[in-house]
Amino acid sequence: MPLAGTTFPARIAIATDAWKPQVNGVVRTLDETISRLAARGHEVMTITPDLFANLPMPFYNEIRLALAPWRGAARRLAAFSPDIVHIATEGPIGWATRRWCLKHGVPFTTAFHTRFPDYVAVRTGLSPERFWPMMQCFHAPSRAVLAATPSLRKELVGRGIAPVMPWSRGIDAGLFHPNVDADPAIANLPGPVLLYVGRVAPEKGLDDFLRCQHSGSKVVVGDGPALAALKARYPDAHFMGRLTGTALASAYAAADCFVFPSRSDTFGLVMVEALACGVPVAGFPVQGPIDVVGPAGRGGMNEQLFPIGAVDEDLDTAIARALQCRREDCARYGAEYSWEAATDQFVAALSEALAGALEVDPVAA
Repeated sequence: MPLAGTTFPARIAIATDAWKPQVNGVVRTLDETISRLAARGHEVMTITPDLFANLPMPFYNEIRLALAPWRGAARRLAAFSPDIVHIATEGPIGWATRRWCLKHGVPFTTAFHTRFPDYVAVRTGLSPERFWPMMQCFHAPSRAVLAATPSLRKELVGRGIAPVMPWSRGIDAGLFHPNVDADPAIANLPGPVLLYVGRVAPEKGLDDFLRCQHSGSKVVVGDGPALAALKARYPDAHFMGRLTGTALASAYAAADCFVFPSRSDTFGLVMVEALACGVPVAGFPVQGPIDVVGPAGRGGMNEQLFPIGAVDEDLDTAIARALQCRREDCARYGAEYSWEAATDQFVAALSEALAGALEVDPVAA
């Protein structure tokens, strides 16, 4: 698919502070998108932390922050001469790339993957409102701000971050599907089996999940800085460590309900993976669960005939309702999420950015 305003194939530079070997939604989304862009004939160059001297991000050691990436990023961008640039994150590489684009009049898009104001607020005790002005400044000159869900796009517009365009997520349908063999170690636990998959960190709301009063077994798949403390506080929970690939799919398949207790995630790809394996989802009525499960449990646009999960301010209530859902309905809905469709949205956003003239912000430059 050609990009408007340029010859095919397009030269696309993607700058990100989140990259392999991290395992998270941002890295997964970029990796899937880059491979599909290349398959469509686009030439893609990445600017990532491994290209620079770097150090661990405070509170999130898995993320490596590039040290003084301006010159190196500028050199690589100039040598590649991109038609357009996509800036995925608001870290040092993101700011350095933004500066180069503004200085040279190269159109660029940005993405809002992570609610950093909320993450920092959890760690510092400060109000997230103190950190939103930095987000507004970062995204202001972007030709399009890509965001996964309608509720997030609505919030961004309300905060003066625009124009926004959709960029959803997908799943590996060959890996996550209802016919996966269930992990016997998890499936044989006293039921119902309640599963969480993701980073084990304070902002993920795991205390809300692990202190639920619902009967059954609570299983946590993942690693992170809060793991040791949670193991000590909840000795009856089952901590499986990090799982990937077929092992992760088998863990999903063994669960009776997937619990997503985060109040700060913008999407939550793990919810879709669980649904594709036939597992209903329970969560709070906030961004992420609302957009995937829907306020009435019938999908983000309430288009499903039958519920595929539930949201409620009382997580025990949400779990009880989700457990009544049929696995076949969940699997059918989860299978609708496609990386090809998500890449179509990404290309459409970049096409819109190329169609318009970039106004250089002399202050930002």
